[in-house]
Amino acid sequence: MKHLTPPPRLLMGPGPINCYPRVLSAMSTQLIGQYDPVMTGYMNEVMSLYRDVFVTKNQATLLIDGTSRAGIEAVLVSCIEPADKVLVPIFGRFGHLLKEIAERAGADVHCIEATWGEVFEPEQIEDAIKRVQPKVLALVQGDTSTTMLQPLEHIGEICRRHDVIFYSDATASIGGNPFETDKWQLDAVSVGLQKCLGGPSGSAPITLSERYVELVRGRQHIEAGIKAEHHNPGSGSRIRSNYFDIPMILDYWGEERLNHHTEATSMLYCARECAINLLEEGVDDSIARHELHGNAMLAGIQGMNLKPFGDLKHKMNNVVGVYIPDGVDGEQIRQQLLLDFNIEIGTSFGPLHGKIWRIGTMGYNARQDTVLHTLQSLETLLRRAGHTLQPGQAIDSAFTVYNGKG
Repeated sequence: MKHLTPPPRLLMGPGPINCYPRVLSAMSTQLIGQYDPVMTGYMNEVMSLYRDVFVTKNQATLLIDGTSRAGIEAVLVSCIEPADKVLVPIFGRFGHLLKEIAERAGADVHCIEATWGEVFEPEQIEDAIKRVQPKVLALVQGDTSTTMLQPLEHIGEICRRHDVIFYSDATASIGGNPFETDKWQLDAVSVGLQKCLGGPSGSAPITLSERYVELVRGRQHIEAGIKAEHHNPGSGSRIRSNYFDIPMILDYWGEERLNHHTEATSMLYCARECAINLLEEGVDDSIARHELHGNAMLAGIQGMNLKPFGDLKHKMNNVVGVYIPDGVDGEQIRQQLLLDFNIEIGTSFGPLHGKIWRIGTMGYNARQDTVLHTLQSLETLLRRAGHTLQPGQAIDSAFTVYNGKG
């Protein structure tokens, strides 16, 4: 077998993206035992670091071992009991994912839907809450399938007034768009590393309010093989997943260090470095960087006579949807971009499949050189495919943004 030699791709799609070099370096660090005081010290550091990432004081801030979907599933399966009502506002593919996971947990799921490319007003969500009276509201912040960013600022207050647990998945948006857990009164948040945080998929940071923790502690269960006399079971139904049982995971990350699983050490190193990288740059500066390069990419797209998708006032900073122009084979252009220029951009799902491309500017790839290289390469292919454009206008439009005139 040959050594791993993947091609030098520039990942400019909706994620995953190229990792920060320091994150890759952290992942190659030697392993230590899971109860080594150095290891548990790293775990405590990760908890502290991600409180700053999430902008929260939540004690229950930790990692779920698995992709971002593992974080979603852990949060939902741990708080949903059979027949609980859950409200899911859907404005893209990943709202449908939240719906499915809640259904698999036995919930009575109710949905409201927005046209892809649009988001919800707070009044629409409150009206649905009044009608459904759910236990949980599950809502994506940034949905890369549509490139839209759902405003959350007023949703938490609505949920508190109606005694609803407020959960959001912010995998695609955190680090590149504003997110304030405590200020917005969220009860649970889960994310992944493979977008603006600049790491690989495989670890899911989460943060949980005291309100959420109190709820799931009522379903506390201790495995028979490690149960001691001082352990008292909860009175609620047992959580249906062992691996995603948040009360047990909290005990593993807490002072008792009650055994649950063997922590994915290399991914913990990786998640730690992602957080350090973000906080050293500064959360606000990272958001501003993503906004700058996202605006430059958007201007360049428009400069080559392409139409962006969706309501632009609600577009994420870090990804843009682009209508594939008439007369152009979208998949052929993507393949040529990949094979001739080593640049990957994304297709889309559902009603948008074959209609738009999705181009990302996130994490390590939110840089001027990557934006300009992507725009120039895409312009070349579109010009050769017969698309009408003014050569050089895409780059000139991006430079207008970079020069502070856009």
